[in-house]
Amino acid sequence: MELEKTDKIKFKYVFDPLYNPRFINGAYGGMNNTGEIVVHFFFERAALPYSQSFKSIEDRLKNEACETEPQELKNSMVRVVESGVILSYPVAKEINRFLSELIKNFEDNIQEQVKKKIEGKK
Repeated sequence: MELEKTDKIKFKYVFDPLYNPRFINGAYGGMNNTGEIVVHFFFERAALPYSQSFKSIEDRLKNEACETEPQELKNSMVRVVESGVILSYPVAKEINRFLSELIKNFEDNIQEQVKKKIEGKK
């Protein structure tokens, strides 16, 4: 089947039943051995204890645990990795262009809002 020559093309989006966007606040990755770009997205947060022991109810209310498992909890962070992508160079360039455009529009919009607030105070 050959596509009809036209200036207009319509894309339909098909969503997987398990599609569920996730919040991320970081990414980790690099190039694989075939030259594709690999990006793993993560959500970073402070670690939570497996268990805590308190000497009294008052200590519990003040969150002053006498024992915490793991012990190095205060020096621990967690990166929850739920998704990642593998991109070819051309696709990575296009996504970079797309994100740069969104960021520029966002920054321009913020500047316009600030300008309107300043003019409104005069």
